[in-house]
Amino acid sequence: MTPVILLAAEKKSAEVTDWAARIGWVVGLALFVALVYWLMREGWKWRGTLQGDLPELPTRPSPATTLDRGGEPPLPGTPMSPGAAKLTMSGRYHGSTTAGQWLDRIVARGLGTRSRTELTLTDAGLDVVRPGASDFFVPVAALREARLDKGIAGKVLTEGGLLVVTWAHGDKLIDSGFRSDHAAEHTAWVETLNNMINKTETEGAR
Repeated sequence: MTPVILLAAEKKSAEVTDWAARIGWVVGLALFVALVYWLMREGWKWRGTLQGDLPELPTRPSPATTLDRGGEPPLPGTPMSPGAAKLTMSGRYHGSTTAGQWLDRIVARGLGTRSRTELTLTDAGLDVVRPGASDFFVPVAALREARLDKGIAGKVLTEGGLLVVTWAHGDKLIDSGFRSDHAAEHTAWVETLNNMINKTETEGAR
């Protein structure tokens, strides 16, 4: 066999070996990604189980939504008449955490699902409509604080890029993060929400 033929045979053998190694590397990487995804999914389910004592989220009819869960009535104690809208917002819901602990994500009751959102603020409270996820309503008496922040539950934005609303649900204080499609709206939301909260607290103290 001539040297040229031997050289060609060696090159062909090397190519076959390289392909085998590449296929093995790709398969190994795919298995690793699948394992990481499975561990994340199990961790999410485990966290949801730990938070199973979180009460069902209140919902009610409003100008922005219809009755949730197949037309069932709202939970007892939620107002039936929302009144005129003070503010509305289109944007994104980035998640909820235990108040003051921006990495302690809450996933129970669908609060861990990021989604588009439509917010409507009325005298009755804050209506959160989420296409593809569970809607919920925060009665005005449950509102505690509104502020500008830059991060929540693994989502970090620029300073003041996030509207965070603190509210009470059951025996738990929750921080929920929203970002408007027009971030300049955040300041008005913070001012209006905090004015409503202060007014409610003042009236409740009489």
